[in-house]
Amino acid sequence: MSAEILINVRPNLTRVAYVEDGVLSDLKIERGGSPTLVGSIYKGRVVRVLPGMQAAFVDIGLDRAAFLYVGDVRADLDATPLYLDQDEQESDTSVIEAPQVPIQDLLREGQVIRVQVAKDPLGTKGARITTHISLAGRQVVFMPTLKHLGISRRIADEAERARLKQIVEELNPRGGVIIRTACEGATKEALTADLDYLYRLWTEIDKTYEKRKNSGLIHAEIDVELRALRDLLNEQVEKVIVDDPKVHKKVLSFIHQFMPKHTKAVTLHTDPQPLFDIYDLDLEISRSMDRKIWLKSGGYIVIDEAEALVVIDINTGRYVGKKDLEDTILKTNLEAIKEITHQLRIRNCGGIIIIDFIDMEKHAHREKVMAQLRFELTKDLAKTSVVAMSELGLVEMTRKRTRPSLVSNLCEPCSYCEGKGYIRRKSTIAQEIFLALEREVLRSPISAANAVVHCHSAVADWIYEEEQEALEAIEARILRPVVFKTEPHYHVEQFEIYSLFNQDRRSPPGDPASSGDDSGNS
Repeated sequence: MSAEILINVRPNLTRVAYVEDGVLSDLKIERGGSPTLVGSIYKGRVVRVLPGMQAAFVDIGLDRAAFLYVGDVRADLDATPLYLDQDEQESDTSVIEAPQVPIQDLLREGQVIRVQVAKDPLGTKGARITTHISLAGRQVVFMPTLKHLGISRRIADEAERARLKQIVEELNPRGGVIIRTACEGATKEALTADLDYLYRLWTEIDKTYEKRKNSGLIHAEIDVELRALRDLLNEQVEKVIVDDPKVHKKVLSFIHQFMPKHTKAVTLHTDPQPLFDIYDLDLEISRSMDRKIWLKSGGYIVIDEAEALVVIDINTGRYVGKKDLEDTILKTNLEAIKEITHQLRIRNCGGIIIIDFIDMEKHAHREKVMAQLRFELTKDLAKTSVVAMSELGLVEMTRKRTRPSLVSNLCEPCSYCEGKGYIRRKSTIAQEIFLALEREVLRSPISAANAVVHCHSAVADWIYEEEQEALEAIEARILRPVVFKTEPHYHVEQFEIYSLFNQDRRSPPGDPASSGDDSGNS
């Protein structure tokens, strides 16, 4: 299997694509004005300790206070060394949870602490932080605040695992170490060089922390293109193609220092055709922002993403199968699994994920689907956990999220529906207008000549065409004619009611009271 890493650089946007056999399998996007904070280290001040939540809020110099859970607070720096199998994750920065001492015994308000961002701010939530610092190198992750030796589970050969553990033990590191997947086959010299670099980096971070007087950044994570090379560059990668001369030089320098054997793989893209267009990646990225994804067979999946939950539904669509219903359902579910796991990686979905498979009668088919799902998830660098399929055909799983998803990165809530995904029907708005007119007459003098409704033209047209009988009934009930005045700038759900007698507006536009039932404004 051959792979390529493509680095597309524009003034305010950098995109890194990992392409396997011509298929996009991983994507990292970072905007110039809003780079990821994950991995960056800050000097923080505890602003509030919450015993009821066993958490604290910490000012690290951002717009919102960061969130620190008790399990992420250092309690003992001299713990007994631990030897563990380490799950491979996006940044290989797993740490050992601290003993569950109450947070009020660990932190106090006003206390100054050193923290690292574990998750970017998301929605209304601030950044998730930890006091367990981890510094990722090419071969290993160094954790200066822990005594811990771990090794990636992706290194399957037991003899190689034992060799690498022995080398690290002989080096007697001054902190915890996680041996990364990229370390497989590495020499003692390479491991020594990696650890020496991380030691020096930690020393500089420590000095900066002592010098800084107030809350704020003391060490920023490296740029997205260098992170991608550190985490994704492997023996399968035949080319690293960069389309910007300055970044090309930076990439060459980075690879020459840390991965010299891959230096010849780096090339500068000079073709006038955009780099991502050559591989049709923009089409794939655009497809990954759609709600409905079609499968080759004619089936499809629907992906709905909320702040902390992703729901995926599978449908046979146009696929009618060849043998029988059970065979059709099984083939659709199996085909959907490959697309679902692919989309999870490209979209960087995280949190709780619910997959609604098409119901299968046979237990053997359910087992086959679950085995296929677990196999496809082994290709994912992010940590995942899968629960057995329920009787209803639902599978619950989690996927570690550290950065915003593709959709939240490239999209924003619809300005018209305000992110709800729907608006009221015109018939619903018409009924709201009629109810508001009934309330309005109670507050207006009987002598008022007309009731004037200001609304969107589509609503007025609907009422005249579909609700004429109801309109006449309302006019008879309130003892006055109703006149509609269309407002082209109004939202389709917005309306206001006036009295033509004195042109008094009962609820001024934008008035907080106008959103209540009495105003008739929606």
